[in-house]
Amino acid sequence: MKVTLKRSLIGRQKDQVATAKALGLKKIGDSIEVIDQPAQRGMVEKIKHLLEVSE
Repeated sequence: MKVTLKRSLIGRQKDQVATAKALGLKKIGDSIEVIDQPAQRGMVEKIKHLLEVSE
């Protein structure tokens, strides 16, 4: 699945920023392809309000 960071990490909780960094998203517009596994699904679910996800 393709994940794109659409909203800023400024002012977010530390755990949300850490989750985005762990996914490899550093700035707005960064996109990555992640394997659809439960661990990555959970990370995406945690910060879904900051992301755009396409299957």
